[in-house]
Amino acid sequence: MPCLFCRIAAGEVPARTVHEDEALIAFHDIHPRAPVHVLVVPRRHISTLNELAPEDDALVGAMTRRAAAIARQLGIAERGYRTIFNCNRDAGQTVFHIHLHLLGGWSSANPFE
Repeated sequence: MPCLFCRIAAGEVPARTVHEDEALIAFHDIHPRAPVHVLVVPRRHISTLNELAPEDDALVGAMTRRAAAIARQLGIAERGYRTIFNCNRDAGQTVFHIHLHLLGGWSSANPFE
């Protein structure tokens, strides 16, 4: 079965998109773990963080900067947010295409403490 995130990036699977450009697509997670839960995904398929090469440094930087921009766009930047990469199954990675989780919008104390 083709990669779900590759299919979303290609427009074959619908998503609630908040950003698209030549290198990245960002969309709301269908199983949110926070009031705001957006995934920032490179269009190019890379299965895990373990596959990143030095030439991918700019891509990872772009993903991080885009997450910050989306946090501002969605009104959670000032209060605070989390960004998370999961790598492999034991860390919770369920779609094997790297993606950055942007989580925020909690109304109470940090749920991770």
